[in-house]
Amino acid sequence: MVAAGILLSRIAGLVRERVFAHYLGSSKAADAFKAALKIPNFLQNLFGEGVLSASFIPVYARLLGEGDEKLAGRVAGVFATLLALAVSILVLLGVLFTPWLLGAIAPGFEGDVRALTIRIVRILFPGVGLLVLSAWCLGILNSHHKFFLSYVAPVLWNIAMIATLVIFGTRLSQGDLAIALSWGTVIGSALQFGIQLPFVFQYARHISFGLDRFLEPVREIFRNLGPVILGRGVVQLSAYIDQMIASYLPVGAVSSLGYAQTIYLLPISLFGMSVAAAELPQMSSQTGTHDEVLAGMRTRLERGLRQIAFFVIPSVVAFILIGRLLVSALYQTGKFQSDQTLYVWYILCGSTVGLLAMTLGRLYSSVFYALRDTKTPLRFAAARVALTGILGYLFAFPLRWMLVAFITALHMPLPRSTGGTAAMGTVGLTASAGIAGWLEFLLLRRALQKRIGPVAFPVSYQLRLWAAAIAAGLGAAALDHYVIAGIASRLPFRHISEAAIAAGVFGIIYFAGAILFGIPEARATMARFQRRSR
Repeated sequence: MVAAGILLSRIAGLVRERVFAHYLGSSKAADAFKAALKIPNFLQNLFGEGVLSASFIPVYARLLGEGDEKLAGRVAGVFATLLALAVSILVLLGVLFTPWLLGAIAPGFEGDVRALTIRIVRILFPGVGLLVLSAWCLGILNSHHKFFLSYVAPVLWNIAMIATLVIFGTRLSQGDLAIALSWGTVIGSALQFGIQLPFVFQYARHISFGLDRFLEPVREIFRNLGPVILGRGVVQLSAYIDQMIASYLPVGAVSSLGYAQTIYLLPISLFGMSVAAAELPQMSSQTGTHDEVLAGMRTRLERGLRQIAFFVIPSVVAFILIGRLLVSALYQTGKFQSDQTLYVWYILCGSTVGLLAMTLGRLYSSVFYALRDTKTPLRFAAARVALTGILGYLFAFPLRWMLVAFITALHMPLPRSTGGTAAMGTVGLTASAGIAGWLEFLLLRRALQKRIGPVAFPVSYQLRLWAAAIAAGLGAAALDHYVIAGIASRLPFRHISEAAIAAGVFGIIYFAGAILFGIPEARATMARFQRRSR
């Protein structure tokens, strides 16, 4: 249910990005909006879904598991009251100090772009406060095993933005359209929060608001909250370092990085976050002896790792071998042309370096949170960010020639974009983040095995997945090159049709190969679809 909700919201997000690309492309207004959306999102990510999942759900779910619903309701209400007060203050400070925040986040912006970005940020900040409260709703509903609504609610956020772009896209200049889109984003935030609230009161009937900060479970939440906020802040710092570096690259680098992130975050959210989100309340409410609890965690972790790898490994291969088709299907329209498609595809390829590690790392972090350990993930996240910053600078500037040489050696064309080869530094940013992601994953895995014992994740299983995925990728790429390309001009909605055929062939070959190699998850997935189709 988590995956289904995320899939629908991500599809809506992809539609939003396509409409955004149609009207704004990689213009200065697009750069301003993308950068502006990142800045208040820092607050959302500090106090939003991931933080509340790690600090609030383990405590609230444990109280529900113990049958103390009245105390659980009181804890939820007090925490919501304190959260709303804190977020209100931070939103106000964010609006007042936006120019200084922008100077720290996107120092490369100057003149009209800087002024437009400041104005957009100030509009967006109140909406982010609503999204933080929406994350509180998610924590309540997840703890009551109601997963779908919270993860599908962002569809309304995306619909509000799409509607704004469609209504005003041809009526306003690009700068004014970016301003209108900011107001549409705030409206979408209110809708996302509002649709969940009635269900929160339906399932959590004993919620009572107040300021009892001395209530012990509330104090425990805040003890967990500190390290998690620092951990999320460190992770967000990595994204801001990338954006800060990208602001010094040619025009279009910031928006192109955002377009690529929308795609490569899809498998992370759809498979990594869905598995981690579903397992966290289950692991947190698990009871029994110490050994029984650890054994249950190992079983859930082993199953989760296999589920994630089954879907993420083919995603990595697909992004590399047929990623250009996917990018063109999603974005190539209006002001977004073929050179921009090529540029975003290369950035997407850079992201595949650490896609598997970052997705598996989500589940490992959830196990630590279920163990009430929020400090260990913080330390490893800090190490990852430090490495990301160092490598990001090196590959974006002094070592950028290596990326250009590598692409040239593969006889791949370089995109004809503003700034020439300097724009390829953006590819170095995503690749650097991937290398750092592997460091964090290896540290998490090593530390967790010391806590709960060895976890079975056989190399042979992973190799069979890679073999099936590579066969699928080569088959789909060959079909596109030798067959689809020849008839593409006669297909309706050419780019979408071409990508759909290639992706369909990829999926068929991958599932067939996985079944041939004896992958249990392939048979289980097919059986699930067969049951639902009856």
